[in-house]
Amino acid sequence: MSAKGEIGWKRRDEEGQKVKICAEPAGDRWRFYQQYKRFENWEPVEHPPLEDWIELLDAVRRRISRKKITEGEDVKLIQLIKKHFPEAEV
Repeated sequence: MSAKGEIGWKRRDEEGQKVKICAEPAGDRWRFYQQYKRFENWEPVEHPPLEDWIELLDAVRRRISRKKITEGEDVKLIQLIKKHFPEAEV
């Protein structure tokens, strides 16, 4: 994956395995993908955990401060997070 606007990071899954996560904007939503090993295909993630949404929000805020993403994108992302996780404190 190397789409324009793509944001990526690494974390560990529930079993402790390293996994690469990638999110890309798609209109008014975000698409998440994961990859466990290099050169494996990227798999779509239907229901990303809150942890990934928070990581994406942090990355979007950093890019706003560097003028790589327009201001207000973080507000839209917070609304999406609250839609998927109403109990989340964002």
